[in-house]
This record gives sequence, C-alpha cells and structure tokens, in this order.
Amino acid sequence: MEQTPNTQTITPKTSTIDESRFERGSRALAEIDGSSGAEVVASLADIAPDLGRYIIEFGFGDIYSRPGLALREREIATIAALTAMGTATPQLKVHIHAGLNVGLTREEIVEIMIQMSAYAGFPAALNGVFAAKEVFANHA
Repeated sequence: MEQTPNTQTITPKTSTIDESRFERGSRALAEIDGSSGAEVVASLADIAPDLGRYIIEFGFGDIYSRPGLALREREIATIAALTAMGTATPQLKVHIHAGLNVGLTREEIVEIMIQMSAYAGFPAALNGVFAAKEVFANHA
C-alpha cells in the first residue's frame, strides 16, 4: 500500500519565542521518522545525550525545518548521501523508513540507489539496496 506524498515543509518559527529549536526539531523528527528517530535519540541518553540534543536541535530544528524543500525532497537528498557514503547503514535504514513515511515509493528509493552507482560505485549502491530490502521487509 503506497502512502500519499507529504509535500509540506515544516515551517520554522524562529521569529517567535513560543517554540524552541528543540521543540521544533522534536516535532519535525516525529513527523519524518515516526518512532525510529526518537529511538535513535533515546539510545544516546546513557552515553551521549548532548549528541541526541544536537541531532534534534540542529539537524531537525534548523536544517529539516528550513523552507525551500519539501520533506520528501529532503529525504531523497539524505538517502542519496547516505547511500553514497557506503558506511552509514544504520542511519540509511532510518532514512529509508523516513522516506517511506513522507511519501517516497519503494521503486523511487531503489532508483535513488541505482543513481548512486554511477557516482559512488556499485558496492555503495548494493549496500544501499540490501539495506532497503531489509527495511521494506519490516515496513508495515
């Protein structure tokens, strides 16, 4: 069952004091990653809680909340970058799941990885496709 695309951007409220970077980032993280993002942040609580806070505040409160790209487009860029890196499989899996959450199809995600074979090589693309296969098998 395909999901309808999320073409909205999360509007930053930097001009008001009613929403902090952390609150804005937490809202964005929940919208994009569902419970997966919160699980990643929670897994850092006992060893690097500040890193979790930076991910929320900077990554999601500042970067993902910027106008200019829809969440779907941001996930395309993120999946492409993580696939090209070839060394970030756990993070790639989280963002494949997020891509599905914001309206990417399985076929589009695989196409992103095929595109990366031309720029990052076949090993990186293969690793990405195998990560996607695992996420697809577990995605409801």
